[in-house]
Amino acid sequence: MSKKHDIEYESREENAFLLSTGDLMAGLLFIFILLLMGALLQVQEKAEEDKMVVQKYDQTKGQLYIDLQKEFKDSLEKWNATIDSTLCIRFQEPRTLFAFNRATLSPKFQVILKDFFPRYIKVLNRPKYKNSIAEIRIEGHTDSSGEYFYNMELSQDRTRSVLEYCFGQCCGNMPEETKIWMKNLITANGLSSSRPILVNGRENAELSRRVEFRVRTDAEKHLEDIVKKRIEINNE
Repeated sequence: MSKKHDIEYESREENAFLLSTGDLMAGLLFIFILLLMGALLQVQEKAEEDKMVVQKYDQTKGQLYIDLQKEFKDSLEKWNATIDSTLCIRFQEPRTLFAFNRATLSPKFQVILKDFFPRYIKVLNRPKYKNSIAEIRIEGHTDSSGEYFYNMELSQDRTRSVLEYCFGQCCGNMPEETKIWMKNLITANGLSSSRPILVNGRENAELSRRVEFRVRTDAEKHLEDIVKKRIEINNE
């Protein structure tokens, strides 16, 4: 009888151990499910955040393009300039811009800039855009003839000349607050022949010698950050 009692006691003890182990496993499984749900929720929230950034970028870029078109639609042809959906305004008549192999602005280009630049800044500085602008780039480009680094220096000197003229001669009636805003955003970038204009797969030297004004919005910066984070995650 005692032996039977011992067996029953051991059986109950074993069942109690199995029950507590089962409870522990169930608890761990529940915690795992909660963690998984939390992770999935974070992924979903991040995806929604990324989607909102993309939508903001598209809306800002699209509306800014429309407003720039409205502002300059009657001027682009006489300036021999273009504007595209990437928010690039391109002055593409090299003989109008500078003397050959020089960084001094031609009188005609000075007149164009004096008309263009204040109107350009006025659009970008509108309340709906001013806090979304991350950078205003003045880019100088050459064709691929000549030595690359010499062309790099020339294109940089030309963009600096444009920048100096815009600040020195085109901002007289602007509020000081606007001038400070511009100084925090405008850069001059000489790019030599690194971005030629191609026509039918071949460089068009005439079109490649140009000056461009480009806008980067903060939404673009957020998109770049998203891509960087995804690359970092994939590399982990």
